[in-house]
Amino acid sequence: MTEEEEHTPWWRDRAVLIPVASGMSLLIGLILEWFIPGAGLVATALFWVSLLLGASQFAPGALKGLVTSGRLGIGLLMTISATGAVLLGFIEEAAALAFLYSIAEALEDRAMDKARSGLRALLALIPSTATIITHGATRTVPVEGLVPGDVLRLAAGERLATDGVVRSGRSSLDVSAITGESIPVEVGPGDAVLAGSINTTGALEVEATAAGTDNSLTTVVALVEQAQADKGQRARIADRLARPLVPGVLILAVLVAVVGSLLGDPGVWIERALVVLVAASPCALAISVPVTVVSAIGAASKFGVVIKSGAAFERLGGIRHLALDKTGTLTRNQPTVADVLTTEDTSRADVLGWAAALEAHSTHPLAAAITTASPQAPTAQQVDEAAGQGITGVIDGAQIAVGSPRWLTPGPLAAQVEALESKGMTVVIVHRNDRPVGAVGVRDELRPETPEVIASLTDEGFGITMLTGDNTRTANALAHEAGITDVRAELRPEDKATAVADLAERGPVAMIGDGINDAPALASADIGIAMGAKGSDAAVESADVAFTGDDLRLIPRALHHARRGRAIINQNIVLSLAIIIILLPLAITGVLGLAAVVLVHEVAEVIVIANGLRAARTKHSELAPVEAARTNEHEQMADKART
Repeated sequence: MTEEEEHTPWWRDRAVLIPVASGMSLLIGLILEWFIPGAGLVATALFWVSLLLGASQFAPGALKGLVTSGRLGIGLLMTISATGAVLLGFIEEAAALAFLYSIAEALEDRAMDKARSGLRALLALIPSTATIITHGATRTVPVEGLVPGDVLRLAAGERLATDGVVRSGRSSLDVSAITGESIPVEVGPGDAVLAGSINTTGALEVEATAAGTDNSLTTVVALVEQAQADKGQRARIADRLARPLVPGVLILAVLVAVVGSLLGDPGVWIERALVVLVAASPCALAISVPVTVVSAIGAASKFGVVIKSGAAFERLGGIRHLALDKTGTLTRNQPTVADVLTTEDTSRADVLGWAAALEAHSTHPLAAAITTASPQAPTAQQVDEAAGQGITGVIDGAQIAVGSPRWLTPGPLAAQVEALESKGMTVVIVHRNDRPVGAVGVRDELRPETPEVIASLTDEGFGITMLTGDNTRTANALAHEAGITDVRAELRPEDKATAVADLAERGPVAMIGDGINDAPALASADIGIAMGAKGSDAAVESADVAFTGDDLRLIPRALHHARRGRAIINQNIVLSLAIIIILLPLAITGVLGLAAVVLVHEVAEVIVIANGLRAARTKHSELAPVEAARTNEHEQMADKART
């Protein structure tokens, strides 16, 4: 779907205009029939126009599905019912059935026709060309020409074109788009690296282990497309009910016509068989479900939840287990200084200041966290950075070094550094004149509402699992703080999808994430929920539901809202089926004729539509996260203005 098609106003949307035209023809025909004597022929012609226009929106697709794949859906049953009414000579009733069903379907499609344009953004992570080394000389080649064994040169700031193994050089790679790990990974000779990783500092030579067109990122795309195709085969509730109902009704009508004709007047029993077809028409079901879904989805958008389809809304109400990504979902995806260690003769401000003074000259993502924590840092001179290890310089005449514990010894702080690392922090050591004087722990912290939300969901009986590409130590530390006991770490995108599939064997599962690495899991879950405010295009594209904000309290709000909407849908289904069960014997025995049957259906339609509209009601508590987010945003703006 193109951008122009996505934003077509309803008055230019053919899928809406045709049902509207059907309704107008039906209305004008009724006015002529009721108020203008002698206009019966014109009214009948208008009823035919209404019938053909309305039926054109569902009858061809229903018949094609029956012929090509044997699909028995609600549209086929509506087609059969309208045909029965026509055979009995009740064109007006057939037109009413066709109009009501076509307009309900059009409104639902219109309400949930959301953009689906971000999946191929995954492939944009792969550069179009790569620099390879051949016999000591470098040359640039198209990425499609890369084959396993090629040696790639990766300069600082460049993105890796395919999977490989580091042959020489040391650096830090930003792999957040691939694994979701928020803090760069230090790599050296022998370390495996993934396509799409960004080299942040020193130069690397990488031997390709996969072709340019068949690597970890292209695998992610294939996984997402396959999962979406599989999910697309899942039928709506109404269609699942129609599968046994369609053949059952047809068999019953044939039996009524055949058996009745053998025992009595064939004309009478054939007419009763046609009335049976109309009596079994799931009009109330076909109309009330879309009305309920449209109402509920519109209400959900008021508190920041965008639901892409009616099927997704129905499944959302039945979720019992939640799989959550860590980085950017449970956490802020913004590394910050979480702790500072010092020796006895050094202050916290000194350690942070020295570290910030040097890191101000670095492009490493951890540098931003440290400089933010100490904005009034002193000035450093003679700064020199060793890629993948650390940085040195002179501050106030003293030689300062800041780097990894694998490069700089923590000395007397060793036990405390180990404790910080066990809490999931990345630690940098600070030396002054070759002596350890402090350490800075950096971590992507939990969102403040995370423990509250997890506790609330757990109390309500939802299962909770954390899925992350981050290391096990960090994942376990943050999961403990959040109150999550089921943790699966160091997962690649395909591993997350597999984990979701395993969880789905126990019952309906929702996956919540925001990154490209979450896309396969989002697509393969019963419901994929994207944190839309900061989520990648690929995550939003792969998901069934997207949050326009990043407040985790939207999760229980959305689940409660969908559960209530699903309950209303179930009420309407029970009422619709009860009407059919009651009408069938009355139609078979001749107690009710077609006119009476249609009247009962129309009264039932009014009742279930009114019930469905209740789904549009939104509790004030459901709006709280949105209002809180707006208030917080205003407060932040005010703080900035004051400073």
